[in-house]
Amino acid sequence: MDGKTNDHLQTLREMRSRAVLGGGLKRIEQQHSRGKLTARERLSLLLDDGSFQEFGALATHNVSAFGLDKQRFPGDGIVTGFGKVSGRRVAVFAQDFTVLGGSFSEVQAQKISRLQDLALESGIPLIGLNDSGGARIQEGVRSLAAYGEVFVRNVMASGVIPQISLILGPCAGGAVYSPALTDFIIMAGDSTMFLTGPDVISAVTGEEVTAQTLGGVEVHTARSGVAHLSAPTEVAGLSLVKLLLSYLPQNNNEDPPQIRPDDPATRMDEALNSLIPNDENEPYDIRDVITAVFDRDSFLEIQPAYAANAVVGFVRLDGYSVGVVANQPAFMSGALNIDASDKISRFIRLCDAFNIPIITFVDCPGFLPGAKEEYGGVIRHGAKIIYAYCEATVPKISIVTRKAMGGAYVAMGAKQMRTDLAFAWPTAQIAVMGAEPAVRVLYREEVKKASDPAMRAAELVAEYREQFFNPYQAADVGQIDEVIEPRESRPRLARALEVLRTKVQQTPPKKHGVSPA
Repeated sequence: MDGKTNDHLQTLREMRSRAVLGGGLKRIEQQHSRGKLTARERLSLLLDDGSFQEFGALATHNVSAFGLDKQRFPGDGIVTGFGKVSGRRVAVFAQDFTVLGGSFSEVQAQKISRLQDLALESGIPLIGLNDSGGARIQEGVRSLAAYGEVFVRNVMASGVIPQISLILGPCAGGAVYSPALTDFIIMAGDSTMFLTGPDVISAVTGEEVTAQTLGGVEVHTARSGVAHLSAPTEVAGLSLVKLLLSYLPQNNNEDPPQIRPDDPATRMDEALNSLIPNDENEPYDIRDVITAVFDRDSFLEIQPAYAANAVVGFVRLDGYSVGVVANQPAFMSGALNIDASDKISRFIRLCDAFNIPIITFVDCPGFLPGAKEEYGGVIRHGAKIIYAYCEATVPKISIVTRKAMGGAYVAMGAKQMRTDLAFAWPTAQIAVMGAEPAVRVLYREEVKKASDPAMRAAELVAEYREQFFNPYQAADVGQIDEVIEPRESRPRLARALEVLRTKVQQTPPKKHGVSPA
């Protein structure tokens, strides 16, 4: 090998070394002093050893304004490439906060867009590790236009490949919209997301807000519903990405991966037969049902702190990935409201997009009454659930555990919503409305004329309960396929999904439907 070739190789190696250092040793030390990892350290924890193949490591911006000509770093504040998670191929990018605060630039957009295109063409999940102060102000409209390039690809990939965003630091301004367009947002540590910074809000409105009170983890997991999962540390957040991926297929043309089950599909849990309280108004935790029915330790709840009157998440049944939707009688009696409707409908559509069967547990007294809900558009939001169930073509099974009242019975995966099988426990109560209001409507005059109105009303309530507060009339007319013992739920569901796994159902040809906004 001649000297000239050696020189070329030495130059390449030096440039690669510079790229690995990001913004330099001092900036790396500052990142560590904040308790944060660097972009490459994060990738090494996420990906299988030796699997990362980087591209764009030497790309730099060409902007000279505001002294940027003296701040050129290989990679330009983002690391992009391909790797494997648990042996499965993924595309991944990690913003590098040590380079100009990870600020989003035209070059960053070009690298991410290239990665998005390749991920979509290859049919593999896309993972974004976000840690950026927002758009690179020095680039002006270039950085703003760059966002648009990423956004359109987020939308084109939606429902085709899984897209996961892990927020590991600030995510501000226009940068929040790319994660918002992905399937899942996980916030780790003290990360934040907000459109308008706290300083600007304080100046405009006079409110005293901080980054955490404005857009911290608690805000977005419990109040806004923007984030789907959270983790206390970066390492835990990266582990959560791996876990989430294990329930998802590579793309919409594949089924989710099956793991070898260590929990027999025929297992029955006797405790389920006595789980529903005798008092119909006494709450119980629907999570106890979920953990008893499905494979042990397989429940990954999505948005656990948001709209707690509904529970959604991924489980496994006989090793297969399943989406579970349930009312939560331990909170607001399981009534549906605006937030719960949005939570449920989005999860149903996500499962349908990625070929994940949906099992629904129903214990719902109805939609939450009140002017606040009506003014907020509960009709429109509730219609999203109906739309999502009707649109979904994956296997769908419902089990009524207790209350299924009025429109909520229909909305929560009734047979008319193209549900394949509908089961009920003996404790199920399927009726148009509760006994007391029904008697007031149906027997108003009779009660009024009775010698003892209170006694007559009580008698009529008892008669109504006897007639309607059970699953047998619904089973008699075919709206319930089978009334089962609660302990039988696991083997019944496993056998049903075994049959439905080859289900094929079509929707009318169309460009797309118009879901309630």
